[in-house]
Amino acid sequence: MSDAGAVPADRAEILWTPSDERRAASGLARYLGWVSGRMPEPVDDYPSLWNWSVRPGSGFWASLAEFLDIAADGDWSTERESAASAFSGAGWFPDVRLNYAEQALRDDADGPALIQVSEDRPTVTVSWSELRGQVGAFAAQLRGWGVEPGDRVAGYLPSVTEAVVALLGSAAVGAVWTCCAPDYGTDAVLDRLTQVHPRVLVAADGYRFAGRDNDRVAQIRQLAQRLPDLEQVVVVPRIHDTVDCDLPVPVTGWSEIVTQPTEPVFTRLPFDHPLWILYSSGTSGPPKGIVHSQGGIVLEHAKWLALHADVRAGDRFFWFSSTAWVVWNAAVAALMVDATVVLYDGSPNRPRPDRLWEIAAETRATQFGTGAGYLTASRQAGLVPGRDHDLSAMRSVLYSGSVLPVDGWRWVYEAVEADIWLDAPCGGTDVGTSYVGGNPLSPVYAGEMQCRLLGARVESWDEQGRHATDRVGELVVTAPMPSMPVRFWNDPGGHRFREAYFDVYPGVWRHGDWITITSRGTAVVHGRSDSTLNRHGVRLGSADIYAAVDRIPEVADSLVIGAELDGGGYWMPLFVSLVDGIELDEGLRARIAEEIRRFASVRHVPDEILLAPGIPRTLTGKRLEVPVKRLLQGLPRDHAVNAGVVDRPEVLAWFSEVGARHRKATTCAS
Repeated sequence: MSDAGAVPADRAEILWTPSDERRAASGLARYLGWVSGRMPEPVDDYPSLWNWSVRPGSGFWASLAEFLDIAADGDWSTERESAASAFSGAGWFPDVRLNYAEQALRDDADGPALIQVSEDRPTVTVSWSELRGQVGAFAAQLRGWGVEPGDRVAGYLPSVTEAVVALLGSAAVGAVWTCCAPDYGTDAVLDRLTQVHPRVLVAADGYRFAGRDNDRVAQIRQLAQRLPDLEQVVVVPRIHDTVDCDLPVPVTGWSEIVTQPTEPVFTRLPFDHPLWILYSSGTSGPPKGIVHSQGGIVLEHAKWLALHADVRAGDRFFWFSSTAWVVWNAAVAALMVDATVVLYDGSPNRPRPDRLWEIAAETRATQFGTGAGYLTASRQAGLVPGRDHDLSAMRSVLYSGSVLPVDGWRWVYEAVEADIWLDAPCGGTDVGTSYVGGNPLSPVYAGEMQCRLLGARVESWDEQGRHATDRVGELVVTAPMPSMPVRFWNDPGGHRFREAYFDVYPGVWRHGDWITITSRGTAVVHGRSDSTLNRHGVRLGSADIYAAVDRIPEVADSLVIGAELDGGGYWMPLFVSLVDGIELDEGLRARIAEEIRRFASVRHVPDEILLAPGIPRTLTGKRLEVPVKRLLQGLPRDHAVNAGVVDRPEVLAWFSEVGARHRKATTCAS
């Protein structure tokens, strides 16, 4: 990554400017006018609105509740308890009670709430009334089993209707939802679920991906045997007509629960009552359980969708994601603004590389979201989606998860549609939302997010903690947001929480991205500043890979790196050192890859497996993931790592050479 910041204003390339009609029709324009009419000071454009929203005591968050018509009991006038932790989702609006599922299911009409697209099944449309009936039935069953507010309900599910119903049904009761995608291996799931002790597990018997059925009955059996507090398993049939799991706990088929529609009953809960537990990547040990509140997510997701993404009632919101990515949760929240959510369970590239564009056309998606990697792959494959598919309903393309090179931005306007809004929200699992991204009032500059989001006091800081404009720095947040974690699970003293975000700048939230805030108010995110693997928009834990490789007796040590490269490439090699006398032949490479696939998932399988002369570690025994990543990206050794803290500094030159060869080969190939 270069130290250069943004493109100078006189050379910035505007790719799209919203029309006056489009601006006026947006939710953000309506909110701006609503706020402006209440303010004694001028609030007449986005910069002034943002400045007001991040000002202490402005009343911004309470104003959202009124403008967005959040269903709740109580008084919004007290924003935070005086004793609340400075950077936490706890302590917000102590006099308010609400329910996430109630907000998501206010529409009871017969129009479409969900459109379920599958790789191997006909498309199914679920109406609002049908969704309410299924959620009510699932919530009633949970209550019948004795599930109470605060109990955990876990999912092992792909992106299907049943996952949405289980999430909303759990939230209706006040149970805490948590979910793992079914491509996670048993041990990777247990690393997460054994922390939270779910009482109920909702699990798919398998999933279909790239034309192949992946049976998960054996995994369900192992989970039931090894989750100590599990009392009930609900099986969702995806690849079998009937399933005989032979489990040590009672098993119920999904259809037995939802066949009889039931009007949902919503328990209104304190604002900071836990909604769900998401997980960190597990790079530095067991995955951290990140707890978000019902109220924080309701406010934040409604804000992002209605104001920043400009999702409107009747829109069709399609963001391709697995249930392991926070984007899936954010997509489901489109129900809160009365939009239809499009779900897809399958491969993005089967039967053709344009499969997601095809789905967007078939479902008349108004917003299409994906990872930056899919847009790059579409460009490299020579796709012209705007020519080959009817995308006339689409108003915006969204991407997230990794950096999209400027050529990718231009490709969207050349190959998709000249008059389309490319929105690039960037945030993280940690806060369940974005810090920077789009707004429908401003132009789109090539390679730049349009703004810092309302309520997100984001800055770029240099190594000395000084604000940097038009220069690369660390992405920091200098004021709390309601969607920040209430806490980490099993972290009663908050030590891991503080260590995760405040170890570099005490008292200031450090996110782990390199960012430039430009003098024109836009933002450029340059990639991760920490060691989280972020492969094509999917966060992966290196710990899961190491746990798999450690099972191979011939491997003495290993190091996996995810490196963003110039031109939009992403390279994820696995370096291994072997036991004396062992050679890294194709057979051993295949065994390592298969063990990673089996233990973690196919997404964790590296691009290459390379024999290293040694695996560098710190003097305290930690793998040098971030410094080696910087070496592979081309940073000089004396800038990438302090050799004095490395146990084997002599091997660092080898990693620099490997990175140089790979970058050269990639450049020649392109």
